[in-house]
Amino acid sequence: MSPEAFRAAIPVSRETTERLSVYAAMLAKWQRAINLVGPGTLSDIWRRHFLDSAQLLPLAPPSVGSWLDLGSGAGFPGLVIAILGQPNVHLVESDGRKCAFLGEVARATGTSVAIHQCRIESAPPMFADVISARALAPLPDLLRLAARFFGLNSTGLFLKGQDVDNDLTEASKSWSMSLERLASRSDPSGVILRVKGLSRA
Repeated sequence: MSPEAFRAAIPVSRETTERLSVYAAMLAKWQRAINLVGPGTLSDIWRRHFLDSAQLLPLAPPSVGSWLDLGSGAGFPGLVIAILGQPNVHLVESDGRKCAFLGEVARATGTSVAIHQCRIESAPPMFADVISARALAPLPDLLRLAARFFGLNSTGLFLKGQDVDNDLTEASKSWSMSLERLASRSDPSGVILRVKGLSRA
């Protein structure tokens, strides 16, 4: 996928596309020193990482005051969401080198984000309107980590792979929730889980 194809899929300004191009160049440079993403995905960053992340924004509620991204890694999906214009995005990442990368990209692209270098269990207590995560943990573990950030009206947006059926079976033993399964626009085998009303079963 090219930057132009990305813009056709996700309507953004040319300025936003340029900021994402800066991000892509920095990712390729830093990847030589630290493992940020799967090496095989760098040649298709606009689809595998940028579109994969950006597709979550239209799935969020109409008015989002705060967005919490768990296990942000190289910034997907949280930093992309912030670059697309979502305010008050919080990135939680325990790896100091990855946090340094996130900070450098945020500075280079003029993006305002809060970066929390800590384990998710140690993150500052807060209720977020949206909680997101990609390839972080099996769903039962992910829900356990995310639960304390869910308020009454919070929405979880979780990018999952083809093993999602087993994940859902296991998660249903411990958790009650309103759940929607949505097709991924970036990966034919991918699924987006939109979760509301999360509570212990």
